[in-house]
Formats: sequence, C-alpha cells, structure tokens
Amino acid sequence: MNENVKVYVTEKVKDLINAPSCCAEAKAVGQNWLEALGTEQEVEALQKLIAELEADIVTIDGLIAFAGSEMGAQVFGAEKAKEVLAHAKEIKEAGAKYCDCPACAACQAILEKKDEL
Repeated sequence: MNENVKVYVTEKVKDLINAPSCCAEAKAVGQNWLEALGTEQEVEALQKLIAELEADIVTIDGLIAFAGSEMGAQVFGAEKAKEVLAHAKEIKEAGAKYCDCPACAACQAILEKKDEL
C-alpha cells in the first residue's frame, strides 16, 4: 500500500471511529485495523474493515426510505426525520449516491481507495 494512501485511510478510519453516527461494529473493525497496522494481521484486518464498510454505508435511496418511515421518525424524532428526508432528497438531486453523515462520508472516502489498499 502506498504510504500516502495509508496515511489518508488511517485518518479516515479515525474520522469513522469518532463519528457519532458510526455503529459499534464499524468502530470495532476500524480500531482493529488501526491496531493491526504494520503487523501480520494487517491484511486480514483490512479485509474485515472493507467488508464492514461495504455492509454499513447507507445509499441515498436507503436514507430516503428510512427517514421517511415510521422507524426513521422513531429514531430521529418526527421533525428531525423530516429534515433528514428533505436533506437526503436535496443531495440525491445534486448527484449523491450515499448518505453524507460523518460515518458514511468516512466509509465512502475509504472505499474510494479500496483498489489502492
């Protein structure tokens, strides 16, 4: 892995771990990858990280569906769900493919480097 890519991905993994919207599983695999850097476990930890990110990143259509649902209203609160839904529709119209919350933004940034990892 190119050193510049490694530095970039390391920073994005830290962003992911620190994101309030990051799930516990992604935090764990992200932390595991950071701890595995430079060890024999690095490649395996990277594979687990990529798999987790691919499973966790929320598509814009998924966000729209969730924010517009009963469950979305329960999770976000009714007013916040309406705001999230409007925002999601706005960014979809602008070309977004994924949710732009801090966790999904970090996932997307890391996955964009997947072929270089």
